[in-house]
Amino acid sequence: MDGLQIGPALDEEREWCARLMAGSDPWVTLGRSLESCRETCGRPGYELLVARGAGAPVGFALVHPRGVAGSPYLASIAVAALARGRGVGRRLLAFVEDRYRPQARHFFLCVSSFNEGARRLYERQGYEKVGVLEDYVIDGASEVLMHKWLRR
Repeated sequence: MDGLQIGPALDEEREWCARLMAGSDPWVTLGRSLESCRETCGRPGYELLVARGAGAPVGFALVHPRGVAGSPYLASIAVAALARGRGVGRRLLAFVEDRYRPQARHFFLCVSSFNEGARRLYERQGYEKVGVLEDYVIDGASEVLMHKWLRR
């Protein structure tokens, strides 16, 4: 997507992010309510970054800077339906990695076992499976913990 800009979420964009989460998979399948998504998008200590195209939000990433054993953890990432398939998710992921690369060697994320498209994206970007949390959020679905070296 041409003209994409990524930066910290504005206060008024938090609600947009929560609504995107609540209306999208994997969160729909995981049973997350809008109120739960609002809480997630406002968590203290997390960084909410928004991708904007033509000045309007088209995606976001939520990162905890020390989420897994002191390493950054991508808690959530989402792209609006109209912007999917245009490189927004890949660019958000690259932006977050670049942002944390100076101070971190490792980066982690989880992907739901039923979210095959996201898992393929992460694998193409160099992430590897390091563990599986079976029946972690809902019965019958696992969360796959993935890792990427930011620098060695």
